[in-house]
Amino acid sequence: MPKATRVILGPMEGVLDHLMREMLTDINDYDLCVTEFVRVIDQLLPNSVFYRLCPELHQGGRTASGTPVRVQLLGQDPDWLAENANRAVLLGSAGVDINFGCPAKAVNKSRGGAVLLQDPELMYQIVKAVRQATDPRKPVTAKVRLGWDDPARCFEIADAVAQAGGDEITIHARTKIDGYKAGTIKWDYIRQVKEKITIPIIANGEVWNYKNGQECLQATQVDALMVCRGALNLPNLCNVIKHNDTHMSWVVVLDLLLRYSQYEIKGDKGLYYPNRVKQWFAYLRHEYPEAKALFADIRRLNKAAPIVDTLQAARIKLVA
Repeated sequence: MPKATRVILGPMEGVLDHLMREMLTDINDYDLCVTEFVRVIDQLLPNSVFYRLCPELHQGGRTASGTPVRVQLLGQDPDWLAENANRAVLLGSAGVDINFGCPAKAVNKSRGGAVLLQDPELMYQIVKAVRQATDPRKPVTAKVRLGWDDPARCFEIADAVAQAGGDEITIHARTKIDGYKAGTIKWDYIRQVKEKITIPIIANGEVWNYKNGQECLQATQVDALMVCRGALNLPNLCNVIKHNDTHMSWVVVLDLLLRYSQYEIKGDKGLYYPNRVKQWFAYLRHEYPEAKALFADIRRLNKAAPIVDTLQAARIKLVA
């Protein structure tokens, strides 16, 4: 039976922030986290930018439970990306990840993310510059998709990263045009890439439970997975994939939501708590019917206190 030797908590802009990383690594056996992207344009960014997106840098580049955290950069200029990568590593990041996979229109319009999949030569120049500028003991990795609209471009894309000195590559098994449509996943391309390049490959896309994880590992023949949306649908997804643990019960999820509420309200994003918790419910609804029902009770609430009261009441009712 295939085994995931590594499971990585991937980045999701505005969703998988440092508070969520802290909680999810506390309850799971994650091997690594990758941050939301730091956008690099035409300057060396101040330390404060890195600390804001990755406060774990203040504690040796690890979450409170000890999981390493890697800063992700997004941009198109090799020299500026190299300078900012070096700064991230000097501040304590567990290596640097480069975003070549984000399909967002605003990002692609400014020549960042997945749009670079159309230019493997520039990808090569970026990875090479970042690798040469940073501590060779710290990994330089890339997150890509199979291509912009043609999955067969994945071989050229992966080769560009490998030839430039990238240490490993995460492949989301869709093209940019595929977006996140479930029926467009193409795990078999990852297996074909694995046969052609020597650096480690991490598979990403459509892993929601133990069965999906096994199917992905079997189809791709890799031994490492990255999860993003699934980690929000099922909070203990890493341990489900790695150890075939049972799915977290709804009552424990409620406890987690209340803990998250304390983090958010006390943290720097407290003003946004109502939107943030509703956003998480949008993911939880896919795994838990109870989340869908409870979301109906909180969707019109726009203050933290009544939302927390509603969660606490649901928790009390459940165990009464």
